[in-house]
Amino acid sequence: MAIKIVLVDDHLIVLKGLRFFLESQNDINIVGEAEDGETAIQIVADVQPDIVLMDLQMPKMDGIEATKALKNQYPNVKVIVLTSFSDYDHVLPAIKAGAFGYQLKDVDPDELVNVIRDAYQGKSKLHSEAAHLLLNYFSDQAPQEDNQLIEQLTSREKDVLQQIALGKSNKEIANALFITEKTVKTHVSHLLGKLGLHDRTQAAIYAMKQELFT
Repeated sequence: MAIKIVLVDDHLIVLKGLRFFLESQNDINIVGEAEDGETAIQIVADVQPDIVLMDLQMPKMDGIEATKALKNQYPNVKVIVLTSFSDYDHVLPAIKAGAFGYQLKDVDPDELVNVIRDAYQGKSKLHSEAAHLLLNYFSDQAPQEDNQLIEQLTSREKDVLQQIALGKSNKEIANALFITEKTVKTHVSHLLGKLGLHDRTQAAIYAMKQELFT
Protein backbone atom coordinates (compact mmCIF):
# COMPACT_ATOMS: atom_id res chain seq x y z
CA MET A 1 0.00 0.00 0.00
CA ALA A 2 1.37 3.42 -0.98
CA ILE A 3 2.22 5.99 1.68
CA LYS A 4 -0.21 8.90 1.38
CA ILE A 5 1.47 12.28 1.75
CA VAL A 6 0.31 15.90 1.89
CA LEU A 7 2.90 18.56 1.00
CA VAL A 8 2.73 21.93 2.77
CA ASP A 9 4.96 24.82 1.66
CA ASP A 10 4.30 28.39 0.52
CA HIS A 11 6.87 28.17 -2.29
CA LEU A 12 5.41 26.62 -5.43
CA ILE A 13 8.80 25.57 -6.74
CA VAL A 14 9.37 23.54 -3.56
CA LEU A 15 5.97 21.88 -3.88
CA LYS A 16 6.56 21.02 -7.52
CA GLY A 17 10.07 19.72 -6.83
CA LEU A 18 8.92 17.54 -3.93
CA ARG A 19 5.99 16.17 -5.90
CA PHE A 20 8.15 15.40 -8.94
CA PHE A 21 10.74 13.49 -6.91
CA LEU A 22 8.51 11.74 -4.39
CA GLU A 23 6.04 10.51 -7.00
CA SER A 24 8.92 8.74 -8.73
CA GLN A 25 8.87 6.35 -5.75
CA ASN A 26 6.59 3.35 -6.22
CA ASP A 27 5.42 3.32 -2.61
CA ILE A 28 4.59 7.05 -2.25
CA ASN A 29 1.41 8.83 -3.33
CA ILE A 30 1.02 12.62 -3.07
CA VAL A 31 -2.63 13.13 -2.18
CA GLY A 32 -2.66 16.88 -1.54
CA GLU A 33 -0.77 20.18 -1.49
CA ALA A 34 -1.20 23.34 0.58
CA GLU A 35 0.52 26.72 0.70
CA ASP A 36 -0.45 27.59 4.29
CA GLY A 37 -1.39 25.90 7.54
CA GLU A 38 -5.11 26.59 7.37
CA THR A 39 -5.44 24.98 3.97
CA ALA A 40 -3.30 22.05 5.12
CA ILE A 41 -5.73 21.26 7.93
CA GLN A 42 -8.66 21.31 5.52
CA ILE A 43 -6.88 19.02 3.06
CA VAL A 44 -5.86 16.56 5.77
CA ALA A 45 -9.50 16.38 6.86
CA ASP A 46 -10.49 15.47 3.32
CA VAL A 47 -7.77 13.02 2.28
CA GLN A 48 -6.62 11.51 5.62
CA PRO A 49 -2.92 11.10 4.72
CA ASP A 50 -0.36 9.03 6.55
CA ILE A 51 2.25 11.79 6.58
CA VAL A 52 2.39 15.58 6.20
CA LEU A 53 5.62 17.25 5.08
CA MET A 54 5.32 20.63 6.80
CA ASP A 55 7.14 23.90 6.18
CA LEU A 56 7.33 26.29 9.14
CA GLN A 57 7.15 29.86 7.90
CA MET A 58 3.93 30.33 5.94
CA PRO A 59 1.09 32.88 5.71
CA LYS A 60 -2.26 32.64 7.54
CA MET A 61 -1.09 29.86 9.88
CA ASP A 62 2.53 28.82 10.34
CA GLY A 63 3.76 25.25 10.45
CA ILE A 64 4.03 25.06 14.23
CA GLU A 65 0.41 26.06 14.81
CA ALA A 66 -0.71 23.80 11.99
CA THR A 67 1.25 20.88 13.46
CA LYS A 68 -0.31 21.45 16.87
CA ALA A 69 -3.80 21.53 15.35
CA LEU A 70 -3.20 18.41 13.29
CA LYS A 71 -1.88 16.43 16.24
CA ASN A 72 -4.93 17.41 18.29
CA GLN A 73 -7.43 16.58 15.55
CA TYR A 74 -5.67 13.72 13.73
CA PRO A 75 -3.21 12.08 16.16
CA ASN A 76 -2.44 9.23 13.76
CA VAL A 77 -1.16 11.58 11.06
CA LYS A 78 2.61 11.98 11.33
CA VAL A 79 3.96 15.48 10.69
CA ILE A 80 7.54 15.73 9.42
CA VAL A 81 8.85 19.29 9.46
CA LEU A 82 10.85 20.17 6.34
CA THR A 83 12.38 23.61 6.75
CA SER A 84 15.48 25.78 6.35
CA PHE A 85 15.70 26.60 10.06
CA SER A 86 17.68 24.64 12.64
CA ASP A 87 17.70 27.04 15.62
CA TYR A 88 16.09 26.69 19.05
CA ASP A 89 13.24 29.05 18.15
CA HIS A 90 12.06 26.66 15.46
CA VAL A 91 13.19 23.17 16.49
CA LEU A 92 11.88 23.17 20.07
CA PRO A 93 8.43 24.64 19.33
CA ALA A 94 7.99 22.22 16.42
CA ILE A 95 8.80 19.17 18.55
CA LYS A 96 6.64 20.43 21.39
CA ALA A 97 3.80 20.96 18.92
CA GLY A 98 3.96 17.27 18.07
CA ALA A 99 6.20 16.99 15.01
CA PHE A 100 7.18 13.36 14.48
CA GLY A 101 10.36 14.30 12.62
CA TYR A 102 12.44 17.34 11.75
CA GLN A 103 14.47 17.66 8.56
CA LEU A 104 16.25 20.50 6.80
CA LYS A 105 15.66 21.29 3.15
CA ASP A 106 19.26 20.47 2.31
CA VAL A 107 18.57 16.81 3.15
CA ASP A 108 19.62 14.35 0.46
CA PRO A 109 16.50 13.37 -1.52
CA ASP A 110 17.11 9.67 -1.00
CA GLU A 111 17.51 10.26 2.73
CA LEU A 112 14.20 12.12 2.79
CA VAL A 113 12.53 9.09 1.24
CA ASN A 114 14.07 6.91 3.95
CA VAL A 115 12.82 9.31 6.61
CA ILE A 116 9.31 9.11 5.16
CA ARG A 117 9.36 5.32 5.01
CA ASP A 118 10.69 5.08 8.56
CA ALA A 119 8.00 7.49 9.81
CA TYR A 120 5.35 5.35 8.15
CA GLN A 121 6.73 2.40 10.14
CA GLY A 122 6.65 4.43 13.36
CA LYS A 123 10.35 5.32 13.48
CA SER A 124 11.18 8.97 14.03
CA LYS A 125 14.29 10.60 12.58
CA LEU A 126 15.69 14.04 13.30
CA HIS A 127 18.23 15.98 11.28
CA SER A 128 21.57 15.88 13.13
CA GLU A 129 21.48 19.63 13.84
CA ALA A 130 17.98 19.39 15.30
CA ALA A 131 18.94 16.36 17.38
CA HIS A 132 22.00 18.19 18.72
CA LEU A 133 19.88 21.14 19.80
CA LEU A 134 17.40 18.90 21.57
CA LEU A 135 20.11 16.99 23.37
CA ASN A 136 21.60 20.25 24.57
CA TYR A 137 18.20 21.42 25.70
CA PHE A 138 17.55 18.31 27.75
CA SER A 139 21.08 18.39 29.12
CA ASP A 140 20.35 21.81 30.59
CA GLN A 141 17.56 20.39 32.74
CA ALA A 142 18.29 19.69 36.42
CA PRO A 143 19.77 16.17 36.87
CA GLN A 144 17.98 15.75 40.18
CA GLU A 145 14.64 16.39 38.53
CA ASP A 146 15.47 13.87 35.80
CA ASN A 147 16.40 11.22 38.34
CA GLN A 148 13.17 11.77 40.25
CA LEU A 149 11.16 11.44 37.05
CA ILE A 150 12.90 8.30 35.84
CA GLU A 151 12.35 6.62 39.20
CA GLN A 152 8.60 6.97 38.68
CA LEU A 153 8.76 4.52 35.79
CA THR A 154 8.21 0.82 36.28
CA SER A 155 10.90 -1.55 35.03
CA ARG A 156 8.72 -2.45 32.04
CA GLU A 157 8.13 1.21 31.20
CA LYS A 158 11.90 1.72 31.23
CA ASP A 159 12.25 -1.24 28.86
CA VAL A 160 9.72 0.32 26.49
CA LEU A 161 11.51 3.68 26.71
CA GLN A 162 14.77 1.99 25.74
CA GLN A 163 13.09 0.48 22.70
CA ILE A 164 11.61 3.85 21.70
CA ALA A 165 15.12 5.32 21.83
CA LEU A 166 16.19 2.66 19.33
CA GLY A 167 13.51 3.92 16.94
CA LYS A 168 11.32 0.83 17.12
CA SER A 169 7.62 0.80 16.30
CA ASN A 170 5.01 -0.53 18.73
CA LYS A 171 4.91 -3.82 16.85
CA GLU A 172 8.69 -4.20 17.02
CA ILE A 173 8.69 -3.33 20.73
CA ALA A 174 5.97 -5.89 21.36
CA ASN A 175 8.03 -8.58 19.61
CA ALA A 176 11.21 -7.61 21.45
CA LEU A 177 9.58 -7.63 24.88
CA PHE A 178 7.15 -10.50 24.24
CA ILE A 179 4.07 -8.43 25.02
CA THR A 180 1.07 -7.29 22.97
CA GLU A 181 0.93 -4.07 20.96
CA LYS A 182 -1.97 -2.94 23.14
CA THR A 183 0.21 -3.34 26.21
CA VAL A 184 2.99 -1.37 24.52
CA LYS A 185 0.58 1.48 23.77
CA THR A 186 -0.49 1.51 27.42
CA HIS A 187 3.12 1.65 28.63
CA VAL A 188 3.95 4.44 26.15
CA SER A 189 0.98 6.49 27.33
CA HIS A 190 1.91 6.02 30.98
CA LEU A 191 5.61 6.83 30.58
CA LEU A 192 4.89 9.95 28.52
CA GLY A 193 2.57 11.17 31.27
CA LYS A 194 5.04 10.45 34.07
CA LEU A 195 7.91 12.18 32.25
CA GLY A 196 5.81 15.15 31.16
CA LEU A 197 6.52 14.48 27.48
CA HIS A 198 4.20 14.94 24.51
CA ASP A 199 5.25 12.25 22.06
CA ARG A 200 7.69 9.47 21.15
CA THR A 201 10.23 11.86 19.66
CA GLN A 202 10.61 13.67 22.95
CA ALA A 203 10.74 10.31 24.73
CA ALA A 204 13.55 9.12 22.45
CA ILE A 205 15.58 12.27 23.08
CA TYR A 206 14.98 11.95 26.82
CA ALA A 207 16.14 8.34 26.78
CA MET A 208 19.26 9.30 24.81
CA LYS A 209 20.09 11.92 27.40
CA GLN A 210 19.62 9.40 30.21
CA GLU A 211 21.66 6.85 28.24
CA LEU A 212 18.90 4.30 28.76
CA PHE A 213 19.60 2.73 25.40
CA THR A 214 23.07 1.52 26.36
